[in-house]
Amino acid sequence: MLPNEFTDDEIDRYARHLVLKEIGGQGQMKLKAAKVALIGMGGIGSPAALYLAAAGIGTLGLIDDDDVSLSNLQRQVLFGARDIGAPKVEAAATHLSGLNPHCDCHVHRLRLTEENAADVLGGYDIVLDGCDNFETRLLVNRVCHGLKKPLVSAALGRFSGQLATFDGSPCYQCLVPEIPPDAETCERVGVVGALAGVMGSLAALETIKIITGAGETLRGKLMIFDGLDMTSRIVKLPSDLACPVCGNH
Repeated sequence: MLPNEFTDDEIDRYARHLVLKEIGGQGQMKLKAAKVALIGMGGIGSPAALYLAAAGIGTLGLIDDDDVSLSNLQRQVLFGARDIGAPKVEAAATHLSGLNPHCDCHVHRLRLTEENAADVLGGYDIVLDGCDNFETRLLVNRVCHGLKKPLVSAALGRFSGQLATFDGSPCYQCLVPEIPPDAETCERVGVVGALAGVMGSLAALETIKIITGAGETLRGKLMIFDGLDMTSRIVKLPSDLACPVCGNH
């Protein structure tokens, strides 16, 4: 029996979810009630946002301070040529509302800092981080750990990607204790566009599973995907007792 909070449009729109025993009506209601923050509307954030909006997430927080550029369009499938020069969060909100008017998009045109991160992320249930710099990733990890918010973290470069969920210990800083001195960026080393779709979609799937309770999540584990030979593996992440975020200190 379906909850009476669904409109006829929603019942038709989410029909393939409603017949899934792992989601069903109750799971879809959880998706509708969920508030998810998306950090970075780039290669990972674009496909993740599309699938989360399509899945029926009730509130999406779009966080990015950048504008759409021509070089983005090779992998950031949320945007088109007409969006070049527009703020990413505003263009994203327009496209996502067109995809699913039941999804409420909150626009945050800013870069997260020590001063604003807790205020911005505190209004959401889950954080999906797809940003492209270690400074923001470490900051988001500290804030999410302090706020006790599950953090879905995805990254990519060249032909490979990584995905993990952090909720308690171990945390992201157990995996990356400090910023690598020779950190690679997509701008410097390149990235195949379709890989962003793979990792963004997997991050969205992980988020949906956390919200609905379906299956087993990547909490405390790291998935590594290799697009060149089409293989993936999952490794268990150890907790660092000396970690300044989640360790015994």
